[in-house]
Amino acid sequence: MSLQKGKPEITKRFVSKGIFPYQYAFTLLIPLRNIFLSPKQLINRLELTDRMNVLEVGPGPGYYSPAIAKILTNGKLVLADIQKEMLDLSKKRLEKKGITNVEYYLCDGNSFQFEDETFDRIFLVSVLGEVENKENYLSEFYRILKYDGILSISELPGDPDRLTIEEVKTLTGKHGFEFYKLYGSKRNYTINFKKK
Repeated sequence: MSLQKGKPEITKRFVSKGIFPYQYAFTLLIPLRNIFLSPKQLINRLELTDRMNVLEVGPGPGYYSPAIAKILTNGKLVLADIQKEMLDLSKKRLEKKGITNVEYYLCDGNSFQFEDETFDRIFLVSVLGEVENKENYLSEFYRILKYDGILSISELPGDPDRLTIEEVKTLTGKHGFEFYKLYGSKRNYTINFKKK
């Protein structure tokens, strides 16, 4: 397929439901995103400490990743994405900033090859709605999250895949997560769950 024939398809994916096209990753780095959720706000909502191991699922080009990684001076951040191109963009961005406590994991869309209870925090920003196998992912999140760890799901306005608070609570509840805290509004929120 030629690039010209592919452009309409990519543009269609950019404005519709489904996996965000890596060709438009630059739009995810626009600082206007801070209006809805800034890196500083997210850090506070995640209740991070410097020794934590944190999994970011669907980081795109790494908008939140540098700020999170800088907090984890005695821990690490793992970026997991289904698109290798997004991981490559994140890696390039973080290496340019001299951030080295980050690992990169290419997802297969079904499971995660991590030991049980590996992470203190798992977070997703405008990602869960795009995940085809939500049930598998949530089951895996429960397995790889430490007891009393936090699963944090943020949804921002304008995302065609955005889930409602009620949808997120229903999905996570089926996998053993307990509601912990809610920040923001119905249209723009972060909801945290604990593994008990």
